[in-house]
Amino acid sequence: MDRNSKKNFIPLLMALSVVVGIMIGSFYANHFSGNRLSIINSSSNKLNNLLHIIDDQYVDTVNINTLVEKAMPQILAELDPHSVYISAKNVQAANDDLKGSFSGIGIEFTIRQDTIRVQGVIKNGPAEQAGVVAGDKIISVDGKNFVGKEVTNEEAMRRLKGPKDTKVKLGLLRYGKKKPLSITVTRGEIPTKSINATYMLNKETGYIKIKNFGENTYAELLIALATLSQEGFSNLVIDLRGNGGGYLASAVQIANEFLPKNKLIVYTEGRKSKRQDYRSDGHGSYQHIPLIILIDEISASASEILAGAIQDNDRGTIIGRRSFGKGLVQQPLAFNDGSMVRLTVARYYTPSGRCIQKPYTTGNDKSYEQDLVDRYMHGEYFSQDSIKHEGKPFHTTNGRTVYGGGGITPDRFIPEDTLGFTSYYKEASMSGLILLYAYSYTDDHREDLKKKTEMPELASYLKKLNLVEDFVRFAEKNGLKRRNLMIRKSYKLLEHYIIARIIYNMLDDQAFIAYINQDDATVEEALKVFREQASFPTRQHKEESDEE
Repeated sequence: MDRNSKKNFIPLLMALSVVVGIMIGSFYANHFSGNRLSIINSSSNKLNNLLHIIDDQYVDTVNINTLVEKAMPQILAELDPHSVYISAKNVQAANDDLKGSFSGIGIEFTIRQDTIRVQGVIKNGPAEQAGVVAGDKIISVDGKNFVGKEVTNEEAMRRLKGPKDTKVKLGLLRYGKKKPLSITVTRGEIPTKSINATYMLNKETGYIKIKNFGENTYAELLIALATLSQEGFSNLVIDLRGNGGGYLASAVQIANEFLPKNKLIVYTEGRKSKRQDYRSDGHGSYQHIPLIILIDEISASASEILAGAIQDNDRGTIIGRRSFGKGLVQQPLAFNDGSMVRLTVARYYTPSGRCIQKPYTTGNDKSYEQDLVDRYMHGEYFSQDSIKHEGKPFHTTNGRTVYGGGGITPDRFIPEDTLGFTSYYKEASMSGLILLYAYSYTDDHREDLKKKTEMPELASYLKKLNLVEDFVRFAEKNGLKRRNLMIRKSYKLLEHYIIARIIYNMLDDQAFIAYINQDDATVEEALKVFREQASFPTRQHKEESDEE
């Protein structure tokens, strides 16, 4: 290469170097700087950057973890009423009822006058085996006093629950004993029952009360049905009143037990969730038994799946009041620190195609929570004509008209009973005075009451004692003024509630439920439907369908 060629090559080389440099610079700028800018400017990362800025530059020291814990619920509140954040310390408590068991000592307790009082002891549980009895007052835990303002449900659960096979030392005050007792309990697995009553309403009719839908609910149902089979039942009432729901799978399993093969039970669908159908497999052992489902305004979620499947397939009769209206499906998503989000990922639809989720406004929980109060004020609890149906009508297998967009409307409506209801009774019950009196009475008379081991015997004994007058004196000492006219009007209500709570304290859930069901209008209507042999809904008349 000659000298002139070299002179011409150098500017070309420099030009190429500049071009390559620009290209390399552009590559790195686009690949790193450009992406970094787009990440910073994206909404998803604004929060992360904001937290870094606060942590780095804010005038005072800030606990970023605490800030995040407070922010998470607020973010989810902008989505829907059922997407929620659960902190790590609350996850176990949130799951215990549905998991079927937890590790603890096996007592039911109430807190009265800043002291834990043992209301009941689980049979064959750790506490019973260690010698704890109903009526004991817990005054210390592991050698430390536990009375006073620090005694809360949350703190009591924290101290009494714990890993299986660990020990907890309890200091107890017991009726008739002058000195405190010290008992060490070895924690164990405590079953949490989701079926709290199984018994015969009459010679033909079995009754099952399901309080929620957990992991073991279906297994519990099979045991309950086997128990009733031994009693010779030919009709069945499933009571879902007050049941706020639980696992969808449990509701599907239970519906399957009563439906013929290939009947749609429920389907779910969401923006990122393809439609999924749940159908009966035809293996249910009770496909033909006359069936009635009881619901009320608290019955929600899985309760509505079961009631909707039975109603839309015309498999049984639904009795009570319009259910809550929760048709959103939550998926649990766990974080590394043990906390959890329950995020709504789909809606569920009953076999007729209706979504029973009631209307809501994103970010406006107050109006959603106010709905049950609004229903009450509107008169819905007292008149079927006051029920507001949202959206278009749907039709069951037999052509009956049903509605979505706000819960399951029962086939037979039962108004809330207000006979004998007065402001005195309202204050006595809402203030907790009846509960407090019932516990105090139980505690003072436990030795006499425990001689009556069956519900009818105990109820008959209590009715002879004029407990209402005794309660009125107790309530007056605790700030509730005597109102003689109102007390006379509410006498039966007061007596019924007081006796029911004493029965609960002395016996168990089933005895309590059996007692309050004795004159329950919804249960009476169910028995009437069975007497009329009308539990299987029939096709509507043509003119009635045309009117709809």
